[in-house]
Amino acid sequence: MNKHYQNLVERLEEISHLNGVMSTMGWDQEVMMPTGAAHARARQISALAGVIHERMTDPALGDCLEALQEQSNLVHAIEQCNIREARRQYDLMTRVPKPLVKALAEQGSRGQATWVQARQENRFQDFAPVIQSFLMLKKEWADCVFPELSPYDANLDLFERGTTTAEISAIFEQLKSALIPLIDTVRDSGYQPNTNFLKGSFAIDKQAKLARKISKDIGFDFTKGRMDVSVHPFCGGSHPTDVRITTRYAEHDFIESLYAVIHETGHALYEQGRMPGFEDLPVSESLTMGIHESQSLFWERMIAQSKAFCTHYFELIRNTFPNNLQHETADSFYQAVNACQPGLIRVEADELTYPLHVILRFEIEKDLFEGSIAIDDLPAVWNEKMVAYLGIKPPNDTLGVLQDSHWSGGAFGYFPSYTLGAIYACQFYNTMQQVQPDTEKNIETGNFVPIKKWLNENIHRHGRLYTPQELVLKITGQALNQQYLLDYLKVKYSTIYSLNLNA
Repeated sequence: MNKHYQNLVERLEEISHLNGVMSTMGWDQEVMMPTGAAHARARQISALAGVIHERMTDPALGDCLEALQEQSNLVHAIEQCNIREARRQYDLMTRVPKPLVKALAEQGSRGQATWVQARQENRFQDFAPVIQSFLMLKKEWADCVFPELSPYDANLDLFERGTTTAEISAIFEQLKSALIPLIDTVRDSGYQPNTNFLKGSFAIDKQAKLARKISKDIGFDFTKGRMDVSVHPFCGGSHPTDVRITTRYAEHDFIESLYAVIHETGHALYEQGRMPGFEDLPVSESLTMGIHESQSLFWERMIAQSKAFCTHYFELIRNTFPNNLQHETADSFYQAVNACQPGLIRVEADELTYPLHVILRFEIEKDLFEGSIAIDDLPAVWNEKMVAYLGIKPPNDTLGVLQDSHWSGGAFGYFPSYTLGAIYACQFYNTMQQVQPDTEKNIETGNFVPIKKWLNENIHRHGRLYTPQELVLKITGQALNQQYLLDYLKVKYSTIYSLNLNA
């Protein structure tokens, strides 16, 4: 092996190990850490972030990359990808001064604790300074790394590389113009599936056992992962052999926790299925957050909310909660879990209304960065958009502007990935059905192996060898097309609600 490339690999693997420690600390903070340790943990994370920044901006790493650029004997695609990704990351990191890196890390840690308390106490005014601080820091960061881009485009690039505000705005305007009238038509249809049996008293230990079984059934390897409880469901961990998913349980609602587990399992299967032998190198890492989200939504929406899935698991679910579901059928369960009921909480939203929750957040973030709305006006703006898009107004900020954790960590630009992921998921599923025509039959019989294998082989194991645009074209033969999502939603909900959309 080329000595310069070997040097690069050793440096990249050390950085990966340090990032793994950081991820484990972040997981611990949200799952197990005593609340009194928040200040100390913020300083620990800040110190570690400084060490990682030093490694990633080491001039010796830059010299190594320069030497590799001058050589032409590295022709393997994996080697090229590692060099390309390391070069990009090095260029980005060397443009950011260390004090700014530490400030962002420390603000993220403190912001999480502030958000949790503000959400519990319904006090937006306590969280507003966190948003203000992050806006300043993220604009400063954007000016350092992408001075040629607008600040929001620069932040979007972290999650959806190469995608602009203008491109996302165009996609979201098309979705908004189609979905708002469709939701109104559903609302005016005069029919609503019975969902009463989804509310009641569901023992949390039984919920946890059910969620764990289904997660294992669809492929989560518990010898290389674990499941816990946190305020906001997430998938984390330090390595493909240590993937950690969380959910949250409510005794009155088992659907939220169950589908959150399936969603996070989708993320986890991506991580556990990464390119074997290169797990500590950039080539094996996931592409954009939109591609990652496509995997969680693939399992949550395309698979777990299908009639075939509901048919397969209905008896198990009814036997788990016999007092609640004894008079129901697989079909009534399917309709209930897919009912369109515009609600306040994004993570509880049905798939028809979910994109509007995302569009609302994207528009607010864009306006914040452009300075067209003031932070103190966020609750009012949020509520106005909820009324305009979904016809409901949050009664308080805990159920409104304070519900998501993303801004507490400065993750501006993240939200669009959810709906871009839904578009990818529909397009991928359409292709998989063409090459695996027995897909629905496999789901109904609980045979998830062919589905997981197809995702492993076509997406997970390719890492960053292709751009998202190249990957979707390679898999589906087309560019990303939001019409797949719209067609899927129109067909599904017109069937459930007996709508004649052509009338």
